[in-house]
Amino acid sequence: MDASRASWVNTTHDWSGFVDADHLSHIRHKPDEFAPEGPWHLALEVLAYAADEAASRGEGRCVVVLHPDGSLSVRDDGRGTDTRVDEHGQSVKKPVMATKDLRFFDFPQAEVLPDGYPRRGMSVVAALSAWLVHTNRRLNGAWTQRYEHGVPVSDLEPIEVDGTTGTLVHFKPDESLGSVPLLGDGDLSRLATAWPHLKVQVNDQRLRRHGPRSAD
Repeated sequence: MDASRASWVNTTHDWSGFVDADHLSHIRHKPDEFAPEGPWHLALEVLAYAADEAASRGEGRCVVVLHPDGSLSVRDDGRGTDTRVDEHGQSVKKPVMATKDLRFFDFPQAEVLPDGYPRRGMSVVAALSAWLVHTNRRLNGAWTQRYEHGVPVSDLEPIEVDGTTGTLVHFKPDESLGSVPLLGDGDLSRLATAWPHLKVQVNDQRLRRHGPRSAD
């Protein structure tokens, strides 16, 4: 698969481009449409990818952390985001953050998230976040990259391999979206019902007295 980029087959995203500026701008100008439930909807967009990975393997786990600074992180134990080497020896990751998901963005009827709103893709999360850090671990290496409002502001930066695989997406939703509400048992139940292959643990660090809760 590591050959001329022109020969790579598009599946979920178009490998030919790194950043679709018009696409990101369109999202930023319509936050009510693309993040109708505010930051929690963005978290569900990220969780949906972890659920895809879990379904493909038969099971999977992820941890959602609500940080005191208003940011959220979602860490899963999947294979990591597809990263390839082109004909020039350059590492290229699937452009999940800054281009549209070809399966969902223009087809809002394709899938509905547990909050009842359409799934659009990871680019919605990146575009509507002041910053986002994507950390990726695969069997053939690990790297991290930072985005601001959907635009990458760093290259793929190699990090130490620790023997694990998976993806960590840590993001700070735009302040205009408000804060993440307290999650009730009903929210966790909807996650378990919608994504039976994915076990989700939620750790709200804003409430130090409460331990993590799971959606099983």
